[in-house]
Amino acid sequence: MKRKQTLKIVVLVVLVGQLSLVWVQRQAVADWMKLLGYQAPSPVAALATEDTMTPEATKLFYVNHPEIVRGTLFSSNCPAGGEKTVVLGCYKGNDRGIYLYDVTDERLNGVEQVTAAHEMLHAAYRRLSSSERKEVDGWLMAYYQNELTDQRIKDIIESYKKSEPDDVVNEMHSIFATEIATLPSNLETYYKRYFENRAKVIAYTSQYQAEFTTRQDQITTYDSQLKSLKSQIDANEATLKQQRSTLDKLSQQMQSAKARGDTAAYNSMVPGYNAKVNAFNVLLEATKSQIAQYNDLVEKRNAVAVEEQQLVKALSSDTDTVTTQ
Repeated sequence: MKRKQTLKIVVLVVLVGQLSLVWVQRQAVADWMKLLGYQAPSPVAALATEDTMTPEATKLFYVNHPEIVRGTLFSSNCPAGGEKTVVLGCYKGNDRGIYLYDVTDERLNGVEQVTAAHEMLHAAYRRLSSSERKEVDGWLMAYYQNELTDQRIKDIIESYKKSEPDDVVNEMHSIFATEIATLPSNLETYYKRYFENRAKVIAYTSQYQAEFTTRQDQITTYDSQLKSLKSQIDANEATLKQQRSTLDKLSQQMQSAKARGDTAAYNSMVPGYNAKVNAFNVLLEATKSQIAQYNDLVEKRNAVAVEEQQLVKALSSDTDTVTTQ
């Protein structure tokens, strides 16, 4: 009886192994059929090269016949709101395609490379076996819960928790690899499966994000300067108002003395009056200068804000063309 049970267990293990082998073979055949006669367009091939994708990653990328598109062709395949991070693309589940938004603004070089890597990793995550996924998920969650310090990434993950709670770890799998420079050794080793040099992808991320952060920092600096100047101008204007009131009263007193023929009283008030007029004019000129400086800063600040809006527009799949100044 015991021998029969052992035999059944052995047979079951063999059957499970055979089923797994059949699945792998089916996947290999499906990949072969999808790649049969496929020649990656040069822009797509360039992305794989620039991202230093390994042969395995390149195969996953090409199996999905990536397309770099714009306008309605993009929006019809990639509904708005899918990705929360600064990537413009989507992976259609079950290897039904990868779509990348055609970003033409040269200031945003790097977006397509990062997006390509991000979406390829979604395809890679789908291919993980249950045991592999369990292990990788554990690494990702451990890093997220214990070591992640980047608030921007934390905010992105939180947004996924609300909008796509079932895909949070899947998104971590793509985001951590493409947007975080240093990861724990287990994840670094794991991602070598897909990238010869992951640092190249991170460099692309830093490159295009800097276009936004630099301008945001400039705007923050301008806003701080404007706030300080506005405070000074307001204080000066309040002082000028008081000084003007004092001068008006002195002028009335002087005119009254003059009217009643009290020349001595009139003359005694002249030096003080003139000193106050001089102080008033000095402060007035300083305030005018500050106002001019304020207006100049407003123009510079708004110019940077317009540039930032142009960059945002360049990343908007709702427009077919983007004009830059």
